[in-house]
Amino acid sequence: MDWKLELVYVPVSDVDRAKDFYVNKVGFKPDFDERANDAIRFVQLTPPGSACSICIGEGLTDAPPGTGSNLQLVVNDIQAAHEHLKVNGVDVSDIDIQDWGHFVYFADPDGNRWAVQYIPGRDTDRDKGRDAGERTG
Repeated sequence: MDWKLELVYVPVSDVDRAKDFYVNKVGFKPDFDERANDAIRFVQLTPPGSACSICIGEGLTDAPPGTGSNLQLVVNDIQAAHEHLKVNGVDVSDIDIQDWGHFVYFADPDGNRWAVQYIPGRDTDRDKGRDAGERTG
């Protein structure tokens, strides 16, 4: 049985501001934006190429804005990711090179923190096959 993480809630104070940030600055795809009633609004956004989305909204949680878990994205080109964020006006860190990965960091307007990681060696042919759903022994 597979257990797939497909949705993570990110607490924000202003849904429209957060949606604009994630879609127009970071580059997430807006999948869904519906108001179930006057008290509930559900917005789902997905990073390019990801099977997991985030959701923001109104009436979905009691978590204070900015208290979301530290979230992490993985990319195959940290320099391109850094440039994309910077060009789009995101306050992004310099590239931090560690033995286990290269990172950049940013936060949304409410302070929810994100890390973007490039994992050296992950873009090998063996790993591409695993990403396509092939199992390796």
